Amino acid sequence: MVLVGIIIILFIALFVWLIINSPGKPQPFVDAQGNIIANSIAEKGYIDVNGGKLGFFIKGRDINNPVLLYLHGGMPDYFLTQQYPTGLDSIFTVVWWEQRGAGMSCKAGGKDRKVTIDDLVSDTKAMTDYLRSRFAQDKIYLMAHSGGTYLGVKVIARYPELYTAYIGVAQITYQKLSEKLAYDYILEQYAQDSGKQKYYEIFKSHPVVITEPVPIEYTRIRDLAMHDLGIGTMHNMKNVVTGLFIPSLLFKEYSLADKINLWKGKAGSGISIMWNEMMQHDLAQENTTFAIPVYILHGTFDYTCSYQLSKQYFDKISAPAKGFYSFSNSAHSPIFEEPGECIKVIKENILNR
Repeated sequence: MVLVGIIIILFIALFVWLIINSPGKPQPFVDAQGNIIANSIAEKGYIDVNGGKLGFFIKGRDINNPVLLYLHGGMPDYFLTQQYPTGLDSIFTVVWWEQRGAGMSCKAGGKDRKVTIDDLVSDTKAMTDYLRSRFAQDKIYLMAHSGGTYLGVKVIARYPELYTAYIGVAQITYQKLSEKLAYDYILEQYAQDSGKQKYYEIFKSHPVVITEPVPIEYTRIRDLAMHDLGIGTMHNMKNVVTGLFIPSLLFKEYSLADKINLWKGKAGSGISIMWNEMMQHDLAQENTTFAIPVYILHGTFDYTCSYQLSKQYFDKISAPAKGFYSFSNSAHSPIFEEPGECIKVIKENILNR
């Protein structure tokens, strides 16, 4: 009974701690005296799109800056900016949109049908039109990360007139082949590590083969291995729990409900809500000609979305302007891992075009 009482007290303490650390309000930009900076914006809101409420944060130090709409990958990652500021809000008015079925937009996913790529393309256009109207900008910038880059490419192919340029961070190409390259790398590394034999045997027993579906057994421990080897979310992020889960709980701009929905949405979508779609398509065979400038930022250690395949895809792209920028200290998330270098690239090579 004493043990049960202790557990109950700890549970209550944890719940109270979560409430205290979940005010759910965006942090404003303030000067040295604590005054809100003129023309800055820090907003959390929702818009109704195609029968669902889609949530977003808008952050910027000057609303006269160009607008940038950010498309996240397998899960919303705005919460990482508390620990890893990107600096994007110093040169853009950044819209961190949480897509249908994910995070703040978790309930917009619907119970009776799967969210499709067409749904997300339509949602992106609606978000874009809302931002163009609200900020009186004829065109905006589109930045996508990881799985969001598959959506981003489909959006700019269909609606190029809405965007000034596209910036792909960890650009997807043919994800099934990317998984095969990651599998081969993991197997090679674990074969040389006597402490990883348990995982080596699991991977060896469930190979990724291009002509067959990706094994569920592989996907269950893929992220664990990628983070262990420094080829996952960040090169120096070795653990999903300490690297992602705990920071999400500590994120003050989320309410407790937002935090629950973040992981509820992730649990419902798996690696990505577009996983099956991406497994069947190769962008290098489908989308290589664009009417707007295309820029790719990619970490050299990235096997989550293959750096090698991304470079090969870039070489096939035809666009009014294009650029591929490598980040030698990054894996999957250079905007969080090397934010200063990313901002420098954007200022010098994208905004000045």
